[in-house]
Amino acid sequence: MFYPIMGIDAMYLLIMVAFGIAMWAQANVQNNFERFSRVQSGAQITGLQVARRILDNNGLYDVKIERSGRGTLSDHYDPRTKTVRLSDPIYSGSSIASLAVAAHEVGHAIQHDQGYLMLRFRTALVPVANLGSRMAPIFLIAGFIFSGFESLIGIGIGLFAAAVLFQLVTLPVEFNASTRAKNELVSMGMIMRNEEAGISKVLNAAALTYVASTLIAVLQLFRLIMIFGGRRR
Repeated sequence: MFYPIMGIDAMYLLIMVAFGIAMWAQANVQNNFERFSRVQSGAQITGLQVARRILDNNGLYDVKIERSGRGTLSDHYDPRTKTVRLSDPIYSGSSIASLAVAAHEVGHAIQHDQGYLMLRFRTALVPVANLGSRMAPIFLIAGFIFSGFESLIGIGIGLFAAAVLFQLVTLPVEFNASTRAKNELVSMGMIMRNEEAGISKVLNAAALTYVASTLIAVLQLFRLIMIFGGRRR
């Protein structure tokens, strides 16, 4: 039970705090990326080379690597086409940040190849989560506006819960990919011992943004459930 603090809904305060954490996390990942983008790796290899070496080391010769051409931090792995897409600074960069991001995306390719359970679960949730994120606001607004149609709020909460579940499942997927990335970089000798801390900072900062956004979503879901329960009583 959340009680008002100085006349302000305590849950609302928690959500605002979570938003503050999310903003800080986003600034933190940007700062760490920019900081370690200026630190060149001792091996002087590019993100493209790192990605290709790790893929080949794991027998993933059929996974393609493409230059996405988009802005920083837009890098991703597409399981539908088995393609690792790297933004320009990562693709051609040889900084600590470039190596960390490239290895992380390849970590997802390895997950896909090995049938990592949480990645399979997340992939199965994609259509449900997309539907939930699009339709939940419509049902929620309609339920709150039109009296006698409170059941629409329940449907909206259910749809929103599906989107929240997707975010929760994303957390272990991202953390696991980062762990794989660092292990590959170290075991293959592509980074020096004094560079491991920088790799960890880049990867951890990125993971924190997922944690913060998930926290916001969970708190919003709890708030909707409490409001809905109050209306029904």
